[in-house]
Amino acid sequence: MRGASTFIAPGQIQGPKRNGDPMKAGIHPNYGPVVFRDLASGEKYLTHSTASSGKTIEWEDGNTYPVIDVEISAASHPFYTGKQRIMDSAGRVERFNQRFKGFGGK
Repeated sequence: MRGASTFIAPGQIQGPKRNGDPMKAGIHPNYGPVVFRDLASGEKYLTHSTASSGKTIEWEDGNTYPVIDVEISAASHPFYTGKQRIMDSAGRVERFNQRFKGFGGK
């Protein structure tokens, strides 16, 4: 019979069994609790990550966790907050409006 395949029932493991070992030892980074702190908004998130830091912070539960400072997150990014900031350096917007104020109008 050409092209015959073996039927694998749902839930049946395919491949070698792992004998209860979740991962191969010594090759994976440490995965543990970390606090990410948004410097722009001051928001803090306790989550799990492989990232590490030399700085620590005491969390609301009284435990101390490594903290990673980020410049921007969903709590401060204009796309997620809906707040757009117009940066007007040296009056560029005013110069543009003055230059093209009569353009296209009738």
